[in-house]
Amino acid sequence: MTWRLYCTWIFVLLLPGFSDGGKLLVVPMVGSHWLSMQKVVEKLSERGHEVVVLMPEVSWHMETTEAYTVKTHPSSLTLEEMDNIFREYLTIHLKDLPFPMNAIEIYNISEYASRMFASQCREFFSSKETLQYLNQSAFDAVLTDPILLCGATLANYLSLPFVFFMRGFPCNLHYEATQCPSPLSYIPRLFSFNSDHMTFLQRVENALIALLETVYCNHYYRDLLKLSSEVLQRDVSLLDLLNSASIWLMRFDFVFEYVRPVMPNMVFIGGINCVQKKPLSKPPELEDQDREQNEPSFISNPG
Repeated sequence: MTWRLYCTWIFVLLLPGFSDGGKLLVVPMVGSHWLSMQKVVEKLSERGHEVVVLMPEVSWHMETTEAYTVKTHPSSLTLEEMDNIFREYLTIHLKDLPFPMNAIEIYNISEYASRMFASQCREFFSSKETLQYLNQSAFDAVLTDPILLCGATLANYLSLPFVFFMRGFPCNLHYEATQCPSPLSYIPRLFSFNSDHMTFLQRVENALIALLETVYCNHYYRDLLKLSSEVLQRDVSLLDLLNSASIWLMRFDFVFEYVRPVMPNMVFIGGINCVQKKPLSKPPELEDQDREQNEPSFISNPG
């Protein structure tokens, strides 16, 4: 099946009214990533698609509902271990550190979290029962959060077209993998805190950060890439896994990004973040004012 046919099938699957329903495998990331994806998964189920969500036995905020089928896979991680790494991750992000100390601290904790989730992904591919179920289920496509590459590896393993549902990648990978221009003179890199109007020295700093990012991300993803190579039985690079995605659903708005061309298979779907928002409750004094305004007033007409 060609790339164009892959894209056509994905759009047929995601849009209502054009098919009788497909069979979709969802491979999410735990925590707030899943809270953002869950609403989309439920809507796909409402539109008649058969949805199976692949979850580890131990996870954050991944409750089951009647809207979709849940298939769990073994995981030796405990909830306490996951809570501890999240607290450390949050603490470091709240520190007001200058560059490059902020980048080093965030990298260290992110690498540790990556190794932890890579072990969870490895346990999934070691589960013969889970793999047998997936091979026999005849899915049409995979919807996945790509941040830890487990879903992309699984889609390649099952030879299925797949869609990325994401906010962004470190190291500008979401633009590099799709071959979008990203000129260093105008597009500031993460951690630089520069604007798109940079001095000469800021542009030099931007170029140095871009060079370091190659080492950064290759090291960050080394365990996951090693696992992907073992599963797919070939040498796999980051770009190999990422650029084989059929569609990129980007969870942010193009108008708030730095100006650059994007590829046709990159779809900006706006700020879908965490749980659905609820209206704020009004303070008592505002409720009293609303009540007074809604009360009928009787004005006498002088004779």
